[in-house]
Amino acid sequence: MNLTPADPGISEAPAPRARRSAKSKPEAAAPAAPSISTSPLAAPTVTAGVATITHLSEKLAEYMSEADLKKVKEAYRFSDEMHLGQVRKSGEPYISHPIAVAEICADWKLDAQAIMAALLHDVMEDQDVKKDELIERFGAPVAHLVDGLSKLEKIEFQSQIEAQAENFRKMLLAMASDVRVILIKLADRLHNMRTLDVMAPSKKRRIAGETMEVYVPIAHRLGLNNIYRELQDLAFAHLYPMRYHVLSKAVKAARGNRREVVSKILDSVKNTLSMANIPAEVYGREKTLYGIYKKMRAKHLSFSQVLDVYGFRVVVDSFPNCYVALGTLHSLYKPMPGKFKDYIAIRKLNGYQSLHTTLIGPYGTPVEFQIRTQEMHRTAESGVAAHWLYKNGENNLSDMQQRTHAWLQSLLDIQQQTGDSAEFLEHVKVDLFPDSVYVFTPKSKIIAMPRGATPIDFAYAIHTGIGDHTVSVTINGEPAPLRTELRNGDIVEIVTDNNSRPSPSWLSFVRTGKARSAIRHHLRTINLPESISLGQQLLTQALNGIGVDPELPEPLVERLLNESSAKSMDELYADIGIGKRMAALVARHIFGLLGGESASVPVDHNSAADLDPVTIYGSEGVSVQLAPCCLPIPGDQIIGQLRRDQGLQVHTADCTVAKRQRQKEPDRWIPVKWGSELNRRFDSRIRLLINNEKGILARVAAEIGESDGNITFVGMDEDSEHVLHQLRFTIQVKDRVHLAGLLRNVRKVAGVNRVTRERG
Repeated sequence: MNLTPADPGISEAPAPRARRSAKSKPEAAAPAAPSISTSPLAAPTVTAGVATITHLSEKLAEYMSEADLKKVKEAYRFSDEMHLGQVRKSGEPYISHPIAVAEICADWKLDAQAIMAALLHDVMEDQDVKKDELIERFGAPVAHLVDGLSKLEKIEFQSQIEAQAENFRKMLLAMASDVRVILIKLADRLHNMRTLDVMAPSKKRRIAGETMEVYVPIAHRLGLNNIYRELQDLAFAHLYPMRYHVLSKAVKAARGNRREVVSKILDSVKNTLSMANIPAEVYGREKTLYGIYKKMRAKHLSFSQVLDVYGFRVVVDSFPNCYVALGTLHSLYKPMPGKFKDYIAIRKLNGYQSLHTTLIGPYGTPVEFQIRTQEMHRTAESGVAAHWLYKNGENNLSDMQQRTHAWLQSLLDIQQQTGDSAEFLEHVKVDLFPDSVYVFTPKSKIIAMPRGATPIDFAYAIHTGIGDHTVSVTINGEPAPLRTELRNGDIVEIVTDNNSRPSPSWLSFVRTGKARSAIRHHLRTINLPESISLGQQLLTQALNGIGVDPELPEPLVERLLNESSAKSMDELYADIGIGKRMAALVARHIFGLLGGESASVPVDHNSAADLDPVTIYGSEGVSVQLAPCCLPIPGDQIIGQLRRDQGLQVHTADCTVAKRQRQKEPDRWIPVKWGSELNRRFDSRIRLLINNEKGILARVAAEIGESDGNITFVGMDEDSEHVLHQLRFTIQVKDRVHLAGLLRNVRKVAGVNRVTRERG
C-alpha cells in the first residue's frame, strides 16, 4: 500500500481492470538490484529479475511452524494470481514487490498474519479484491491489516493534499489498533525507496520528501533505528543527489586515512575491557551520510572539521557492566566535558537505552562510544518490532511497549478532537520529533516532552482536563509564563482553576499535537454559537456579492451538505466562522449547484472592496479577536482576517503586520466595520517620553485615571544617560475619541515631553 498517487508501485488513477490482465503501472518503481541501493548502510534487496519466495520461505522456516508457513504460501499464491500479468515500470513481475516487503518483515520475525498481509497489501487497492473475500480466505485479522494498509476507495477530495492527509489518517488510526500496520507500511516504503532510481527526478523528490517528513520520524518514534537511518540516507540521496555524491566520495576517501586510527582504538578498547574482566563485543560504526550532512549544516562545519565520523559500540553482558565499562573507558581516554548522556537511567521516548560518552582518542580525535546490553541493543535496532504489542497481554508490556502504546492511543484522542484529516496530520506530525526534554512532576514522575514544549503542553500531557483549566505554572519553585520553554530537569507544577478556559493565544506557542488538537476542539465547541453566527453572516455576504439569494431551497441545502461532508448548515456555518472554509468558495459552489458555472462568477464581485462589511461589536467572544499587534479600537479603520480554526482577527487598516500577511493570503481578508452600540472598553498601548524626576509616574497615572482610562500594564525603558525614560502603558478606553482626549490631558502633565499611541 502506498499513500500518494506518485508512490512507486501504483498507478495514479487505475481504471477498473479484469483480474489477470496484463498491465504496467505508470508509477511503478524499478526492481531491486545489488547496485541500486544508494545508501552505504542499505541492506541488499533480494529480488532481482525473477519473483520467487524461496529466500522468503527459508527465512520464515527459521522461526515459523509448518502450518503457518503453509498459510503464508497460500497468501503468496493468491497474491501472485491477482497480480498476474502486472509489471513494475522496469518490466519486472509486480509480485516481486510484495515478496520483498514480506522479506523485510521476516527479518523482524513478524508472525504469519503480518507476513500474509505484506504479501496481500496491494490486492484490495489494485485488483478490487473486497475485504469480505479476504476475511473468508485468510481470516479477519489479516483482512483488517490489509484494509489498514489499503487506500481509501476513490472518493472526491477538494485537493490532492486533502486526499493524502486522509490516507495518512486512516493508516495511523489503523496503526493505533495494531502496530503491525505501520511495520508493514515501513517495510513497503523501505523497498520502494531502495528501488526509486527509475523514477523521474521530480517524483523522486516528492516521494523522498514525504519519506523524510513522515516515515523517517515514525520509524524513529517506534525505535526502528536501522530503518530510520536507511530511510534517511535514501531520502537524502534523492532530495540532494549532488550533495550526497560529494559527501559519499569524501567519506570513502577519508576511510583509508582513518583506518589506522579506528584499528588502534578497537584494539585498545578490547584489551582494556578484557583486562577489567568485562565480557563485551566492541565494533566501530560509521555515521550515516545524512547524519554527517546534518551536523555540517547545524554547526556550519566543513567535512574535514567533522572529526567524529566514526563511533564505537560496546555491548556488554549485564546492566551493571554498562557503568563499569564506562569507567574503564574513561580511564583509557579522557572524556570531553558535557558530552556524557545517561539514556539508561532516563530512556528516550522511543524506548532507546544506552550510555553515550565522547572521549578524546588518539591524535586528539573526538570518538563517541555507546555502551549497552544485548537486550538494549535489540531494542535500539528493532524498537517496537522486537516486542510486538499484540503478542502479549497488556499486563506483560515492557516500559518501552507501554510508551509506544500510550503514543498510539494518543492518536485516537487527537482524532476524536480533530475536525479534518489535514488538521489531524498536522497534529501528528508535530509529535514525530527526534529530540526530547525530560521534566518532573512535583511528585518526581518523569514526563518526556518534545524540545520546545511549554507548560501548556505539559499540562495536556498529564490530562486534557488539567490543560483546559490551567491558569499559571511554577517551574523549579518560581512562577513562570505559560509560554516558557521547558528544559531538562525542570520541576513543573501546574495551577488550575475550574473557571479557566483555553485561550486562542496558546496555539501560537504550544508544541505537541495533543495540546493543539485539544485547544482547537475546545475553541470550536465552547464558542459554537458565535462561530455559527459569524459564519452565517459571512456566507450571506458572499452570496449577496454574486447575486444569489441567501435563502437556499431545501433540495439545494441537502446537495450542499452531501458534497461538503457537513452534517448540518450550522456545522457549515461554524466551519466558515472559524476560518476552516472560505465563504467565497462555498458561495461559488452554491452558484454551481444552482446551474451556473462557478468559474464564471465575476471576480470583481468577490473582491473585498465590493462586499458589505461584517459588523464588529467587540463582544463576540473568541470567534472574533482584536489583533494584539495593532490593538484596534472603535474609530479606527479596520479589516478582518479569517484565520484557520481561530475565527476572525481584526487589524487596523494601516497595520504593518496585516499588510505583510495580506500579500501572502489575500483571499482570507474581508471588510469589517464597528457596530453602533459598543458596551465594552478596548485595550490600547501608549508610549511616553518623560523626564527622570520624582513623582512623574504617579502624576501620569493620576491623569490617566482622571481621564476615565484604566491602566492594565506599565513598563519602563531607560536611555543610556538615565536622563529620560520611556514609559509604556496599556490602557482601556471607549474609542478613538476617548483616547485622543486622554492623550491631550497626559501631554499637559509636567515632565512629559512626548506621548504617542503605539501601534507595533
